[in-house]
Amino acid sequence: MKKGIALVTGASAGIGAETARRLAAAGFTTYAAARRVDKMDNLTALGIKVLPLDITDTGSIAACLAAIRSESGDIDVLVNNAGYGSYGAVEEVPMAEARRQFEVNLFGLAALTQQVIAPMRRKRWGRIINISSTGGVAATPYGAWYYSSKFALEGYSAALRQELAPFGVDVSVIRPSGTKSEWGAIATQSLLANSAHGPYAEAVKPMVALFDKSAALEGNSALQIPASVIADMIVKAALAKRANSAYNAPGAGKISIFLRWLLSDRLHDAMVRTAFGMPKSMA
Repeated sequence: MKKGIALVTGASAGIGAETARRLAAAGFTTYAAARRVDKMDNLTALGIKVLPLDITDTGSIAACLAAIRSESGDIDVLVNNAGYGSYGAVEEVPMAEARRQFEVNLFGLAALTQQVIAPMRRKRWGRIINISSTGGVAATPYGAWYYSSKFALEGYSAALRQELAPFGVDVSVIRPSGTKSEWGAIATQSLLANSAHGPYAEAVKPMVALFDKSAALEGNSALQIPASVIADMIVKAALAKRANSAYNAPGAGKISIFLRWLLSDRLHDAMVRTAFGMPKSMA
């Protein structure tokens, strides 16, 4: 498999930073991009080139791609990792926040992807690797906007995969589950801000406790896997002679996807309610 130029978005921490390290170690000319350039100083020592990027800003996208093309050429591997989780009851999350969730997790990603397709198509080779989620297949309560953005990303990726296959461009989704990163803290903050004091307060307490427990864990566990595990999956997709359409995180993530496929909606809902310690009825 030929190696070339790779761009990783959302690379200031967690999965993105770890992926940039591993792609560089594998021999790719690697660009790490994020809004917080100051958080990526540790990557430059590894020969990784860092760039500012806000995927919701078309000007920022254009500047980032222009810098890469001017210095190194067209992108061969795009890892769309930038994203975040917005949590809270549907009734309570402001619509402005719901729209922002989609702007970051879907539309910004699509705007960047659109700009790299033509060069990949012309040279008849490329990899587009979209970071989805276990929640893009199996949704749970109080994350409707996050999960719907990932469900949408799954559909987008499937259609794009079929469109680009005749041109030798592979499109894959990576489905992490609980991963050691900043994601959990951001999700918890939004859940508390939106739904900690209203009619859903009692119902979300067990979920907050689970998020907190997961965030406190180190290393590999049922609730938390290292970012390096997901990064290795991404590099595997980048290096494969023919990339798979989807790569599922090991452990709890893979089990969750299997159970969603196996169980009826009613049984799955009951399982989720039990797993999160949620009440069956509320006043």
